[in-house]
Amino acid sequence: MTPTTQTTVGIGGAAESTDMVLNIGPQHPSTHGVLRLRLVLDGERIARAEPVIGYMHRGAEKLFEARDYRQIIVLANRHDWLSAFSNELGVVLAVERMLGMEVPERAVWLRTLLAELNRVLNHLMFLGSYPLELGGITPVFYAFREREVLQNVMEEVSGGRMHYMFNRVGGLKEDLPAGWPGRARAAVAAVRSRMDVFDDLVLGNEIFRGRTRGVGVLDAATVHAYGVSGPIARASGVDFDLRRDEPYLAYGELGDVLRVVTRQEGDCLARFECLLEQTHTALDLADACLDRLAELPPGPVNQRLPKVLKAPEGHTYAWTENPLGINGYYLVSKGEKTPYRLKLRSASFNNVQALTELLPGTLVADMVAILGSMFFVVGDIDK
Repeated sequence: MTPTTQTTVGIGGAAESTDMVLNIGPQHPSTHGVLRLRLVLDGERIARAEPVIGYMHRGAEKLFEARDYRQIIVLANRHDWLSAFSNELGVVLAVERMLGMEVPERAVWLRTLLAELNRVLNHLMFLGSYPLELGGITPVFYAFREREVLQNVMEEVSGGRMHYMFNRVGGLKEDLPAGWPGRARAAVAAVRSRMDVFDDLVLGNEIFRGRTRGVGVLDAATVHAYGVSGPIARASGVDFDLRRDEPYLAYGELGDVLRVVTRQEGDCLARFECLLEQTHTALDLADACLDRLAELPPGPVNQRLPKVLKAPEGHTYAWTENPLGINGYYLVSKGEKTPYRLKLRSASFNNVQALTELLPGTLVADMVAILGSMFFVVGDIDK
C-alpha cells in the first residue's frame, strides 16, 4: 500500500491563534484592472493588507525615452483609460512649458471643456460600478446610458472613444466640426437632467448607506502621509484642488463656477458623495466653457511646429487635477527630439497605498466596499 500523509489544520481553539493569508486577485475585477491584495486575517477581521502591483506594467516611462514628443502622447493617454484626454493634456503642458510656447486662446478653452467632459465620463463609470460591487446592478445601466451620450460628442470631435489622441504640442489636432457646440450643449443638458437617478436610486438607498456610512474612514493625516489626492482626499476634509489653487488652462477665469466639493467624514459614503457632486460641478464648468467659446471669434487651435520638434535642454514639472486626483509630469530634456526622462506621478498609485492603513481592523465583508470607494484604475498604478 502507498503510505498516506495526514496534516492537522486545527483542532478546537488551537485554530483561533492561527493567522490566515488570503489572496484577493490577481484576476481582473471588472473595470479596475489586475490588482492583487494580500490579506492576513484574524478570524473575519483583516490584520494586515498589502496591495501587490505590477501585473499590468508596460514600461511606458522607459518607452517615452525612445519616442519623439509627438509620439509620447499615444503612450501617455492609456495609463488611466477612463481619463485619456486628461492624461494627454499633462504631457503636452509639460512640453509646452519647456518650449515656452503660448497656446491659442481658443485651444485653451477647448481643452478645458474637453477635460471636464472627460471628468464626467470618468466619474460616471465609478458612480455606476461602485453600487454594482455592493450588489446593486441597476445604477450601472443608467451610468452607461449617460456615458454614451457624452461619448458620442467626444468621438465626433476627436475620432476616438477611449483614447482620443486629440491634444497636440501647441494646441489641438483640429477645430470643432460644424454644429458641434450645440450638440455638446444638448448632451450636457441631457446628462444633467438625469443625474438625480444617483441621488434617489443610490444615495437614497438604505442598504447602500448602511454598507458605506462609517466604513473605511480615512483621516486627513493619512491623506497627507500617503499623498492621497482628488475626491478621495477631499472626502476626508482636505480642501485642495489644483484647478482653484494653482489654476492652469482657463480655470483661473472660472472661479465663480468651480466649486471644490469636500466632506469631513472620510468614509466610503463621503467619497461617493464627493464624486457625485464633483460630476455636477464638471457639467457646470462644461456649460461655462461652451458659453465662452461662443463669444470667441474664429481662430487657430494650434501652433505651427517644425518638422522635427526638439525641447531645449533643462527640466520642468507640470501637474494637473485629473479626475482621480493629482497627476504630475517631470520632464527632463537633453535638447534632443526625445525626452531624456519623463516620470509620471499618477493619482491611483498614491491612493491605493492608503489601503494598507484603511483595511486593517475592518471586516472581510467590508473590504470590497472600501476597495471600490478608492476609485482607482490599475493601469494608472503600474504605468
